Amino acid sequence: MELWTPTKSFFMKCKRVWHVLKKPTRKEFETITKVSAIGILILGVLGFLISIIMKMFI
Repeated sequence: MELWTPTKSFFMKCKRVWHVLKKPTRKEFETITKVSAIGILILGVLGFLISIIMKMFI
């Protein structure tokens, strides 16, 4: 019985969050996609530059 109470509580919280969720509009989705792509691009360029710098000094 002790395992059941936290499990039930967790699923009740999940159910509450599920009911609050909404599908993003096309504009929201495009914005999220653009921001994510820019972030990935920045991290990729930064990693590439660090690797080039490390190869110069080693």
